[in-house]
Amino acid sequence: MCGDENMRNEYNFSGGKRGKHHKAYREGHKVHITGENGSVSVQYFTREEGSVMLDPDLKSYFPDDESVNRALRSLVKS
Repeated sequence: MCGDENMRNEYNFSGGKRGKHHKAYREGHKVHITGENGSVSVQYFTREEGSVMLDPDLKSYFPDDESVNRALRSLVKS
């Protein structure tokens, strides 16, 4: 679900700051998951060794691994 039609009236993001946690999220983050029985588990997510994250403005130019690798290989070919 996405779009304004799915937003509830009680949601208020007027004091929010876009990208506030962007840098920390990219470095690694944890998620607290609450089970139906009330138990809480924590999962940690980090980037895999050698992984690279593209900035959003580059995604339309490099939609997949193949396009990124092709572009990089053209740069290092000499």
